[in-house]
Amino acid sequence: MKKISLSPKWTFEISPGSPMQLGATIMPEGINFAVFSRHAENLWLVLYSSTGARIGEIELDPVHNKIGDIWHILLRTGKHDLQYCFRVSGPHDPKGSGHFFEPKALLLDPYAMALAGAEKWNDPSKKKGGFKRRCLVVDNHFDWEDDRPLQIPLQDTIIYEMHVRGFTQHPSSKVKHPGTFAGIVEKIPYLQELGITAVELMPVNEFNEKENTNINPVNGRKLVNYWGYSPITFCAPKASYAADNKNGNQVSEFKAMVKALHKAGIEVILDVVFNHTAEGGSDGPMLSFRGLDNPIYYLLDPDTREYLNFSGCGNTLNCNHPIVRQHIIACLHFWVIEMHVDGFRFDLASILGRDQNGEPLSNPPMVEMIAEDPILSHTKLIAEAWDAAGLYQVGSFSTSGRWAEWNGQFRDDIRAFMCGHEGKVPSLATRIAGSSDLFQKSLRRPYNSINFVTSHDGLTLSDLVSYNSKHNRENGEDNRDGSDHNISWNSGTEGKTDNRAIHLLRARRIRSLAVILMLSQGVPMVLAGDEFGRTQAGNNNAYCHDSPLSWIDWNLKEKNQDLFRFFSLLIALRRKHPVFRRSDFFPDLPHELHHPIRWQSTQPGTNDWSDSSKSLAFLLDGEGAEGKPDNDFFVMLNGHPSKAQRFTAPNPKSNLRWRQVIDTAAPPPLDIVEDKKGILLPSYKNIKVEPMGAVVLISAAK
Repeated sequence: MKKISLSPKWTFEISPGSPMQLGATIMPEGINFAVFSRHAENLWLVLYSSTGARIGEIELDPVHNKIGDIWHILLRTGKHDLQYCFRVSGPHDPKGSGHFFEPKALLLDPYAMALAGAEKWNDPSKKKGGFKRRCLVVDNHFDWEDDRPLQIPLQDTIIYEMHVRGFTQHPSSKVKHPGTFAGIVEKIPYLQELGITAVELMPVNEFNEKENTNINPVNGRKLVNYWGYSPITFCAPKASYAADNKNGNQVSEFKAMVKALHKAGIEVILDVVFNHTAEGGSDGPMLSFRGLDNPIYYLLDPDTREYLNFSGCGNTLNCNHPIVRQHIIACLHFWVIEMHVDGFRFDLASILGRDQNGEPLSNPPMVEMIAEDPILSHTKLIAEAWDAAGLYQVGSFSTSGRWAEWNGQFRDDIRAFMCGHEGKVPSLATRIAGSSDLFQKSLRRPYNSINFVTSHDGLTLSDLVSYNSKHNRENGEDNRDGSDHNISWNSGTEGKTDNRAIHLLRARRIRSLAVILMLSQGVPMVLAGDEFGRTQAGNNNAYCHDSPLSWIDWNLKEKNQDLFRFFSLLIALRRKHPVFRRSDFFPDLPHELHHPIRWQSTQPGTNDWSDSSKSLAFLLDGEGAEGKPDNDFFVMLNGHPSKAQRFTAPNPKSNLRWRQVIDTAAPPPLDIVEDKKGILLPSYKNIKVEPMGAVVLISAAK
């Protein structure tokens, strides 16, 4: 132990400390700092006061302050409100060894739990070059009371994908703390009214929204990285998403949000980005990993030493290096243990399965480690099973039943059917039944399929029925960005219109798409705002807009209250009836008279799987539901864009009759009614389903 004086006001006692826990750890005797750098020659701990004023730096002795590849030091102090960074020196040989050591660079701790220096969103006083951040020493004490992750069964889950800032930033949200974790808490009664069981939050870890240099050509305003898929660190919650954002309070505010959501019966799933970082390519900023050990943390071309770019963002994490695997697992542990989150959605998750040369592995260690980790054993794991380099693994990402996957095939097939495309009836039936073609072969279940029609990435539900093509001119990339494969149809005219017939058709299609989503086997995911008609004016890549274009306009809830009512009652129908939430695939017994799902075209006992067919109906037998027997349901879908279809329902069971509970073509409030208020059909024959419409019947006592 020795004393070190950094300035007249700051003197510390220091000792070697411990390498056992990486990051900054508050201990009874002080603060222990530990960081990995295998190839560093020298390393300094740079300290700042709670105001960000530089105190000084301590050089670590590689003899006394290093064990193996871990540099460590114990600062003996009872003052914990310190800020810190690292400086590291070593070889600089980007084209040879791949090392990028730069001793002047101030580097962030990969294990930092909070950052200082960017508490205000898009702060105009901070230029991009001066956008410096520092790590905070965080006291994790928080009164969780009896809070625990909810562990809602995956098959009973209904996911609501949202952007933390965009959810409440619009003035119409009328919350006290717009754009924050606290703002979400204020909207919990709304989430309960809607009926979802989990919120899936787009990235909440620190990112630099100012990194986008594009200009909106329409209004001349600078664009931003609004979505946040560009992580600076993987653990630190974003300070500007907190109402009280000073001195690490973003950590406690995030915890308070999770605690409040749990009390309301709502789980928290985080969208995590373990495929690249904000350091980008070789011309990007040096923030952390590049300056600590570049060739360990990133995939490099073995010949040129250029960054391999499977993420589309300039670099790719070397996810199957043992050090990186250890870091990813530690970050997931942090969010589960310290922050009580219930699950994760892994962005571009196929990158988790690439080796050090970028080749796909048959049994990726990283994917298996996450699935088998004992701390994560009850945590929801959802993969976006593709990456930006064309690797598409929906249905084959993993054979582990722990992994669910965003089902992009569900999205595409349901969209195509509801655009009137030919040849889609067989694939529609497969998606409704739980996508056994994708998940059964690996012994997984229907609930391993996360079904969605829209997500943050693409058109909103309202825009899906209002635009044939993307309208991304305001992104500043000459409309080149964003997918051209929208599988959308404008219902007769592009964008806004006063044509009443087109409005009615669009409303019907939105409701029919929602019916297919909610009544299919698997786990449905709803994009925030779709439930009351949010629009992005045809922009299918609004990643760069922090404006009313991307914020949720809560005025629409009142304007489109009938649509909100439809969604909430539809969600309630799904939650009430287990027949829609099977844990097993339907048995392969095509000729069984009492099969739990029976397909037909317009007439019982007849099927039309031809390319020209645009109609599908199915009966769900309540006796085949898990748990106690359920009602029977008969669902009729008409994918023809202009022609009504007439269906005949199968005979109901003895002493039962059919009640009509949904008709997406009927005027509200007749478009959907509660079970017991369903219209008793005088006859179950000749049921008219309008173009792009859906009608749902439920069995009821006579």
